[in-house]
Amino acid sequence: MISLNGLQTITQLTTSLGVSTRTLRYYERIGLLESRRVDDYAYRMYDEIAIARLKQIVILRKLRVPLKQIAQLLSDDGTVNAIELFLQNINELDDEITSLSTIRNILQALVDKLRENASIRISEHLLSDKKIMALTAPLSLNKFTLKEADEKLSKLTDRDVRIIYLPPMTVAACQSDQDEGNEGYCGQEISKFLFANDLFSLKPDMRSFGFNIFIENNIPETGKASPCWEHWVSIPEDIEVPEPLFKRRFLGGLYAAHMIKMGGWDDWEKLGEWAKTSELYEFDWNPRCEPDQAYMGKRYEPDKGFMDPSLEEYLNFYNNTQNPELNGAHMQLDLLLPIKEKS
Repeated sequence: MISLNGLQTITQLTTSLGVSTRTLRYYERIGLLESRRVDDYAYRMYDEIAIARLKQIVILRKLRVPLKQIAQLLSDDGTVNAIELFLQNINELDDEITSLSTIRNILQALVDKLRENASIRISEHLLSDKKIMALTAPLSLNKFTLKEADEKLSKLTDRDVRIIYLPPMTVAACQSDQDEGNEGYCGQEISKFLFANDLFSLKPDMRSFGFNIFIENNIPETGKASPCWEHWVSIPEDIEVPEPLFKRRFLGGLYAAHMIKMGGWDDWEKLGEWAKTSELYEFDWNPRCEPDQAYMGKRYEPDKGFMDPSLEEYLNFYNNTQNPELNGAHMQLDLLLPIKEKS
């Protein structure tokens, strides 16, 4: 048996560096990070090299370096490429800083004019001033300033959220409570079921969903791993479903949908904040499954923070499942929050 000295589990690593487990698995999926398996030990482990590499990734992400550039930097020990990439990012930041400075100066000039003459009509005089128009001419309507970008990243607007109705459907479901590797295990079982029954021919319009299930009110922080995961694929009603899978009836309903690329799990929190401030819609915690969407019959109250039955739909599932060369970084998902119209 290999010694565990110097090795850390995924839970230890996420706790020490403040990175969610789903983000960590995403880094592995796109080739940024590698874990290892140890004999007679169930969980994936990370050695000192992987830990040091993750620390570097965290630093670069905090500096707003894109993942594509991080992959380039970590695969090339030379300084020339790093200097070129960093200078590119510095130039982009300089442009944003210049725009912010210009906007601040213009706004200050408007404030000064209003203070000098409170009777100025803004629409007829102040915003028609040729000097103001000349100052704002270089500014772009399409390019976000840093402040605007931060505001967009921190919240979703109605433009970012679609209201959709999911129809009732019969699904084959798989649950796992292994704590680590839940999504991978369920995905493999669902995939074996698809190919064994040639569901690609039987149901080419099939859809696939996944969601967290929390046991004994053990609700983790946003983005952290849940104790249990459930994966669905829609099926013909009369098809047999073998163990470890089982059959559910999804009752359908109204959902707020927001699309993300694989790894954008923090947007769950943003979608929840959108629902809290919506003038037209509110959360709907009523069960939408038969049997009820819960772990082994256990169900917990929404006032304790349990967001049930939220779903994640794997988009383009039909093609992606049959593509052995699929790059996980390119996958798209819909975050689906159950809602109802306000009275």
